[in-house]
Amino acid sequence: MKVFWIASMLGLIAAGALAQAAARSDLLARVDHLVYATADLSAGIEAIEKLTGVRATPGGQHPGRGTRNALIALGPTSYLEIIGPDPDQPAPTRPRPFGIDGLKAPRLARWVVKAQNLEQLAAEASHKGIQLGEVTSGKRQRPDGVLLTWRYTDPLVDLADGLVPFFIDWGESPHPAATAAKGLTLLSLRAEHPDAARVRKILTSLGLDLPLRTGPAPALIATIDSPRGRVELR
Repeated sequence: MKVFWIASMLGLIAAGALAQAAARSDLLARVDHLVYATADLSAGIEAIEKLTGVRATPGGQHPGRGTRNALIALGPTSYLEIIGPDPDQPAPTRPRPFGIDGLKAPRLARWVVKAQNLEQLAAEASHKGIQLGEVTSGKRQRPDGVLLTWRYTDPLVDLADGLVPFFIDWGESPHPAATAAKGLTLLSLRAEHPDAARVRKILTSLGLDLPLRTGPAPALIATIDSPRGRVELR
């Protein structure tokens, strides 16, 4: 009887571990990109290259937003976006996204989830009391002249210090990961927040199983495989 009980417990533990691994895999498959915000794009690119050994590919300007970016693929359809002020654009009339204007140090500011039927998604979230903001369009031109267009829920809506993502649909545009620098792989994504219970409730309502625990300050934490080994970005 004791042997049977031990075997049953081991089976349950193994099943639980497999379920957790499947959930993590599903979450990572839904990640479109991670946003690394910096007050100086060149400095942000240098910092990521020093950490990982990979130099980001220039992405392009965001017209009217006063920003530009550089990218590193994290997988076939996911990437790390390093974003900062664009000195070639006039100062925007609205604050730059992701708190860039007030940053004292670069940080992993947001995560972005692949989605379709964005209006329906936003409406369903609203019925649950979660306001993702208006669905709008964005565009930028790659250095090779290709124009990328997308639709997304409002990236300026921040429900939980960056831990609740916004959602994006690239439509017919080529995915940015295809032409981004290669060499990194996203292994895991997790978060910390002082009010973890509230944030977890929002994420669960959106169908997102982001590992989350109580911590002293809000933090999004990515574990990445790189030419310089496994690194952590937050």
